[in-house]
Amino acid sequence: YYTNIPGSCNFETQDQEWTTVCGLTQDPSDDFDWNISNSAVMGKTGPDTDHTPGKGQHFLYVNSSAQKEGNRARIITTKLFPASFGVCRVRFWFWMFASRQTGVLKVYTAEEHGMDILMWSSSRNEENKW
Repeated sequence: YYTNIPGSCNFETQDQEWTTVCGLTQDPSDDFDWNISNSAVMGKTGPDTDHTPGKGQHFLYVNSSAQKEGNRARIITTKLFPASFGVCRVRFWFWMFASRQTGVLKVYTAEEHGMDILMWSSSRNEENKW
């Protein structure tokens, strides 16, 4: 489900494949994948709600408890988002809490020659909130 902002997705896909609906793809060279779920399924290992106001309830997650240090789960946008007026903004919400196995969340941009540039990272969120 999209809003009018390019690349926007709230993961309320109604049985459709979230990768197609949201314009994302799993990196085939990573070690494990992102999945879609909701707080009812995740129980105490996930957030109580998603970030979407209203009736939304789905979010992407990775289960870090079954992974080894250094393993990667990576999603990639399937469309290019060139900067408008030389500026590009990425906005997202994340929840990283209550797990010793929590890794590092990183956001990269891929420049035109394919080089990944680290834009942001977080190793842990100390609060139980988005």
